Amino acid sequence: MPYVKNTMEILSKASDEGYGVGAFNINDMEFLYAIVNGAVEERAPIIIETSEGAMKYAGNGDFFVGAKVLADMVMSIAERVDIPIALHLDHGHDIEHVMAAIKAGYSSVMIDASAKEFEENLKLTSEVVRIAHAAGISVEAELGRLVGVEDNVSVSERDAVLVNPDEAKEFVERSGVDFLAPAIGTSHGAFKFKGEAKLDFDRLARVKELTSIPLVLHGASSVVQETVEEANKYGAAIKGAKGVPFDVLKEAVKYGINKVNTDTDLRIAFLAGLRKALHDDPAQIDPRKYFKVGMQKVTEAVKERIRVLGSSHKA
Repeated sequence: MPYVKNTMEILSKASDEGYGVGAFNINDMEFLYAIVNGAVEERAPIIIETSEGAMKYAGNGDFFVGAKVLADMVMSIAERVDIPIALHLDHGHDIEHVMAAIKAGYSSVMIDASAKEFEENLKLTSEVVRIAHAAGISVEAELGRLVGVEDNVSVSERDAVLVNPDEAKEFVERSGVDFLAPAIGTSHGAFKFKGEAKLDFDRLARVKELTSIPLVLHGASSVVQETVEEANKYGAAIKGAKGVPFDVLKEAVKYGINKVNTDTDLRIAFLAGLRKALHDDPAQIDPRKYFKVGMQKVTEAVKERIRVLGSSHKA
């Protein structure tokens, strides 16, 4: 199936039909193949994402080179499978990285100016929208701050960091952004919460109602405890890690989330498999044999995530 040149081709359908699409981060070929293999088995559309750091890594320090290397790799593989695959820049913080992704042929870019004041965020996002739309691709932006809001946080504290639905409506209308990541209580990384996670679904539903565009959940890894325990069994030291439970992810999709970012879960899965392989076969000198075990764990994690989001057999 041809590479999807504009991510909205995938997300518009997901928004109309009410399911979530997995957006999976990569740094290299191993993760890309592992993700695609899982999506092909589930007959699901996927979005491959790269961070600014991944672009720099793939380019041996040059993010312009890295963007091209990653885009060429994704496009080549997308042409050889029969599911829709798009490529997205995750958390682009400046025009330079956004331009590198656009020039390389990415399907969409995120401009993350959420740390800035509303008007400054709006100004930068609008400029990126103008450039990206001229190139025929779509744009993601973010409102609010990802801080891992928990049960015991006061209403005033929640309002200070989470998205304001009325501001989201104004932001979407004035910027022309295609899909939006509203802060509703998640956080990045493996250590999102000390207590139980509490996402603000009422706020999410209101944003969806007012904007009518695909919405994105960042910080959405579940940090599956069985995988963490396996990694720790073979030498990892991942202590106290917590994520977003599967049932919470399902509720988020129900209330309007259509793109669900996943990175940490894939890293933990790969390391669990890699550490076990190194332990079980210490005489092996071919790294490909070790990588294969880690890749299979990633594939399993991707398949599980796709089923949770309801995108199996949507390709």
